[in-house]
Amino acid sequence: MKVRKSNIIVFLLLIISASLLLYPTVSNLWNSMHQTSAVGSYITKTEDLSEEQNQQLYQQAQEYNKKLVGQNLDRFIIDKDKEEEYDQLLQLEGTEIMSIVDIPKINLRLPIYHGTDEAVLQIAIGHIFGTSLPVGGEGTHTVISGHTGLTSSKLFTDIEKLEKGDVFTITTLGHEMTYQVDKITVVLPTELNDLAIDPKEDFVTLQTCTPYGVNTHRLLVRGHRIESGSTERQISSDAVEVSPLISNAIGISIILSFVGILRLNVWIFDKLLCNKHSRKL
Repeated sequence: MKVRKSNIIVFLLLIISASLLLYPTVSNLWNSMHQTSAVGSYITKTEDLSEEQNQQLYQQAQEYNKKLVGQNLDRFIIDKDKEEEYDQLLQLEGTEIMSIVDIPKINLRLPIYHGTDEAVLQIAIGHIFGTSLPVGGEGTHTVISGHTGLTSSKLFTDIEKLEKGDVFTITTLGHEMTYQVDKITVVLPTELNDLAIDPKEDFVTLQTCTPYGVNTHRLLVRGHRIESGSTERQISSDAVEVSPLISNAIGISIILSFVGILRLNVWIFDKLLCNKHSRKL
């Protein structure tokens, strides 16, 4: 039986449609598992540090932050020497992660990396060079940035849901710091006044592009440091490990879904061929 080109095209279009339909879900699940694994690995490495090593890394970051206080906007300009110094701070062997951000309201936990290169922002959250390193303390203002609206990962897509009074945590070298949202603004990319360091305050700002799909402005969600409540979730390596059973179940479900759609497409294709053949008879 001769197969018409039009039937082949229909079949290929069905396969492509199924692949496009599944891509965001599969990609998001894959990246979520990767991020969870990366966070778990980072926490394990911080637990393996001696107290002396931990304090040394923390103090180096604090000294770096002190040098930023009182500087003008030139602190955002990267040169080779500054970049080399920056890249060595809060650096653990075997991982590029410097910290973790946890936002309970939107069920988000993500690793934070040095800098905001596109390679970082496609998979995680980046720390903006020229802002305080995420170790807290008076005279610090850490700014971290994440993409909105990626099909492959949610990242900071949902921070627009945050309201004043909501809390989030930053965990660096095992030190958990809690921040309460106190200011939400939308600014142009060139407007940096809201990223200023106040010598008497401890701020963290979450930044993403807005409006969705246009990205002409920046959404800034700022929080100030508060006491960590006794009900705050404690972070440990066990808390972020994904059970192999869950991982396997997700993987099998994705495969079965794809196979099901593929079989449906084959069935439709066969029906088309049968109908063509019947008409000829």
